Amino acid sequence: MPCGGRIGSPQKPPVFVYLLLISAMMDIYSHISGKTEKQFAILLDPEQCDRKLIKNLLALATDSAVDYIFVGGSLLVNDNLDKCIRLIKAETQLPVILFPGSEMQINGNADAILMLSLISGRNPELLIGKHVIAAPYLKASGIEVLPTGYILIESGNSTTALYMSNTMPIPREKDGIAVNTAMAGEMLGMKLIYMDAGSGAVHPVPVSMIRKVKEQISVPLIIGGGITNPEIARESCRAGADMIVVGTAIEKDIALISDISAAVKSA
Repeated sequence: MPCGGRIGSPQKPPVFVYLLLISAMMDIYSHISGKTEKQFAILLDPEQCDRKLIKNLLALATDSAVDYIFVGGSLLVNDNLDKCIRLIKAETQLPVILFPGSEMQINGNADAILMLSLISGRNPELLIGKHVIAAPYLKASGIEVLPTGYILIESGNSTTALYMSNTMPIPREKDGIAVNTAMAGEMLGMKLIYMDAGSGAVHPVPVSMIRKVKEQISVPLIIGGGITNPEIARESCRAGADMIVVGTAIEKDIALISDISAAVKSA
């Protein structure tokens, strides 16, 4: 029921309320790019969105100083995205950032979305095609859009991301290709560079590659895939990663959240 005014003609909130709302929506990138310490995000698959599991996981994430909750996956069989985000929002104040596997994975209840352009591949649909379809829905949703140059790195096996994207990853030993690709992404206006070995990777992104890429870009560098223990996370951070993302490993053992977070924060 409107507070004051006639029914059907609710009073508009004062202008400062809109300004506060806009400010709240637009500060996630500033938070990512402005932090001097390393950051840690956990990636949740909506397909594995069990209430009890989510509650326990998020309690541990909050206690362990996790910075962000990423939500998404390469393939969603069930329509659990909205349910999962609502469960997360009910349990934590941590920012929820969509990690979309397709243009269908948009939800206005999230705080932001990684606008992933797969710059390591040559599939035009994942460079710009899907983004054209998603653009009006993203604009209407009001969530913060984070333009992200997404780079897949060879990981020792064929991941879901590779199969679904129909692209070849950058070979592990080709640091120069990764460097040039990341530089091109930044020059094209990407605000984040995300190098990913993929879900369930055998090998993480090589430390030498992380170091060389970070030396040549000025935007935040996110590293994910194959990070199965604290030492890998620590080495990746020391090489230049600004943010570490872990998904599969914590699905198998949520206790890793506190250990990896401590390693990231101490790097």
